[in-house]
Amino acid sequence: MPETRKIALLIDCDNVRHTAIEGVLEELAKHGTVNVRHAHGDWNNPSLSGWAEKLHPHAIRPMQQFAYTKGKNATDSAMIIDAMDLLYSGNVDAFALMTSDSDFTPLVLRILESGFPVYGFGEKKTPRPFVDSCSPFIYIENLVVEDTADSGASSVPARKTKSRLRQDSALVKLLRTAVSQAADDDGWANMGQVASYIANNNSSFSSVNYGYRRISDLIKATELFDIELRNGTAMYVSDPRG
Repeated sequence: MPETRKIALLIDCDNVRHTAIEGVLEELAKHGTVNVRHAHGDWNNPSLSGWAEKLHPHAIRPMQQFAYTKGKNATDSAMIIDAMDLLYSGNVDAFALMTSDSDFTPLVLRILESGFPVYGFGEKKTPRPFVDSCSPFIYIENLVVEDTADSGASSVPARKTKSRLRQDSALVKLLRTAVSQAADDDGWANMGQVASYIANNNSSFSSVNYGYRRISDLIKATELFDIELRNGTAMYVSDPRG
C-alpha cells in the first residue's frame, strides 16, 4: 500500500471565509492526511469570531499575528515564513493554501519548484495568477457547508447544465483536446488518462468548480462524448466528431 501523503493546510483567515472549511478538509482527504492545520490571523480582531468557532472541532492551530502597523498585512508575511519552515522541515509532502490573496503566488511557485503540489482554495474574487499557479484550485463557494435541519448536511456544489457547459468554449476545447491526445488508434481514450492529461496541462483545473466531483461526471454531463464501460470497471471516452 502506498504511503499516505502528508498535507500542510495554511489558512489566511484575514481574507477567506470560514464557512467552507469542512468542504476543504473533505476535498483534501482525497489526496492524503492533513497533519498540519495552521490558521493565521489577528485573533484579537472580532471579525475572526467565525473562524475561532471552527478551530477546536477541526483540530486547527491558531497562529497569532498582531497587526503592528495599520494598513499592513502582517499575516501574509507570517504565513509565508510558516510555509517555508514547513517546506524545509521534511514533515510534509504537499501544501494547501486557503486564501484569496494573489500575493501568495510567488510562494506557490517556490513550493512547486521544490516538487511539492499546492492545492489552492479561495473565493471567486481570487486573482487569476494565484488560481493558475495552484494544482488544482477550487473556489470555496462550491464547498460551503450550509446550516440545515439535518445536522452535518452539506450543500452539493451547484452543477452547471449541459447547455451552460457547452457554452464554455475554454472548457469544451480543454476536454476535446484531452480526449484527442489520450486516444488510441481506435479513437477511444481511457478516462484515467484523459484526467491525467488535463492535470498535467492545466494543473489548476478542477471539476468541482463546475459542480462535479469527478472529471468523468463532468464529461458525461456535457453529452459531447461517447462513453463506454469495459470489463465492468474501465471507462473509455470518444469524441464522435472523429
